[in-house]
Formats: sequence, C-alpha cells, structure tokens
Amino acid sequence: MKFHKEGIPSLIITIIVVSIINFLTFYFCNTCTIVLWLGYLLSAFLLITILQFFRNPKRDVVINSNNIIAPADGKIVVIEEVMETEYFKGKRLQVSIFMSPTNVHINRYPISGIVKYTKYHPGLFLVAWHPKSSTDNERTTIVVEHKNGQSVLFRQIAGAMARRIVNYAEEGDTAVQGDEFGFIKFGSRVDLFLPLNVKINVQLEQKVRGRETIIASFE
Repeated sequence: MKFHKEGIPSLIITIIVVSIINFLTFYFCNTCTIVLWLGYLLSAFLLITILQFFRNPKRDVVINSNNIIAPADGKIVVIEEVMETEYFKGKRLQVSIFMSPTNVHINRYPISGIVKYTKYHPGLFLVAWHPKSSTDNERTTIVVEHKNGQSVLFRQIAGAMARRIVNYAEEGDTAVQGDEFGFIKFGSRVDLFLPLNVKINVQLEQKVRGRETIIASFE
C-alpha cells in the first residue's frame, strides 16, 4: 500500500497538529492519565484518517478496448439517459459514482484514447448526491475519444467536503485505461456520460472499484 503524493501537504499539517496536541497534553496534563490517553487517541485517529484517505492501493488492470472501467471507487447513484449540454449537446447515458470519505479518491481513465477536451468550472459545494451537483458544483470535465471514434465524458465533482479537485489531463494527451488522471479530496462524485449504444454492466447502489469494475461495454 502506497501513500498518494496529493496527501503529502495534509500529512505534514496533521503531523504538526498531532505534535502540538501531544506537547500540550504532556506539558500541562502529564499527571492526568485520562487526558494523556485522550490526546494520544486523538493523535492516532487523525493520523490513521489521513493515511487511509490518501492510500494508493496497487491494482492490476487488464486493458480491454471494449470495456469502460470505473474511474473511481464508490457507489453507483445514477443510471439514466440525460441531455449532456456542455460538450456533446445531445443525449447520453449518465452513470454517477458517489465517493464517500472512506473510499480511495484516485481518479483513473475509464478508456484509452486521446484527450479532446478538459475544462475547470468554479461553482458551489452542494452535497455530492444532490441532483444539481453535476451542473452547479465546482467541477472539471474531461472528454476522451476512443480509437473506435466514440467519446466518453467524465466529470470530477466537488462535494460539501471536497474543496480541491486535482486534474492532470490536458488536451492532446494520450489517455491509458486505468492510469491516473486526477484526485478529489474528502468526499465527492464522478459522472460518466456514455454513448447511448453501450451496454451497462452495473446497477444502482452497486459498489465499484476504480480500475477494476467494468461500468459498460461498447457494442
């Protein structure tokens, strides 16, 4: 298990906070066992929380150009036909993954291809499962064109807790299925907008794993 690079600033801040907590509890309450143990427990909780949130588990992926894999860990909260208005300006199948604070928050390319579009949108911080979070929240939109000529749009969406979206993708990049394209901190959501003719392989409330679960397949 590795620690993701995006967590280094948070880890440094946590270590400083933990050090201050331990110093103060030991300096002022060194004779009070209960307070000392409460300080130690709080320190351990903070460190464990940061380490588990920014964990980067090793996962193998067998690249299959026919499959569209999960770009993130989480739970399927939306599967529906919608009108995509930012890029395609037409009907698409939307599949949305809600990422809780306990999920791995690395985002990965669902398909291989060429990055045709990427754009950051400032916005609100509604809870990630809110219907309008896809269009009103802070978000980054990315489109990758598959070698079969079809394109997939995926969108990183900030939630009520997620206040920083990291996107590594740039227009013209070669996307490799399963490779990292970004990271969202502390709870969030990722939307996929797929061609209408794909075969959906997941269902509502299903838990998925980034880089492993097959969300859909090209027909």
